[in-house]
Amino acid sequence: MKQTTSTIFPVLFSLLLILFILCIDAQSCHPTGKLRGKKPPHGKCVNALDCCKAGKFYETCTCSPRVTKHTKAKMTINDFEKGGDGGGPSECDKKYHSNSTPVVALSTGWYNKGKRCHKFINIHYKGKSVKAKVVDECDSTLGCDEEHGFQPPCPNNVVDGSKAVWEALGVPKSDWGEAEVTWSDG
Repeated sequence: MKQTTSTIFPVLFSLLLILFILCIDAQSCHPTGKLRGKKPPHGKCVNALDCCKAGKFYETCTCSPRVTKHTKAKMTINDFEKGGDGGGPSECDKKYHSNSTPVVALSTGWYNKGKRCHKFINIHYKGKSVKAKVVDECDSTLGCDEEHGFQPPCPNNVVDGSKAVWEALGVPKSDWGEAEVTWSDG
């Protein structure tokens, strides 16, 4: 009996510890507020399907899921050039970037107050990968204004890539828009 108890206790303790860690990690990033959408001025919304809707509430978030070697994310497409749907110039350098260059914007938590600016991340999709430079924040805290292209706040798990990123990953153009990817720091 003594041997069974001494064997069971460490196993139960280990299981409880693992469950506790998983629970903390799963609960570490929740929406922090809501933002009420407003109708964009006529002709100001570049992509009408993505623009804020008047009166609709959009969740905001200051954090993102923990970064690992295979961080799950939603990859969206962004136009980093002047006049594109990305809104203003990139947050990292206040410049616009060519869509033929592999660049990305990361959700607010992953952007980490600019600590990933000009650093590279590796993005993986269906056996292919690309190295892309972080040049912007996909703001998860603000939106529905001119600075954000009259788009809602980004979800907290977005890698917003240029056309060059989508092409390098071999995503068929008919599937461009949103894709499940993994990424890691470069």
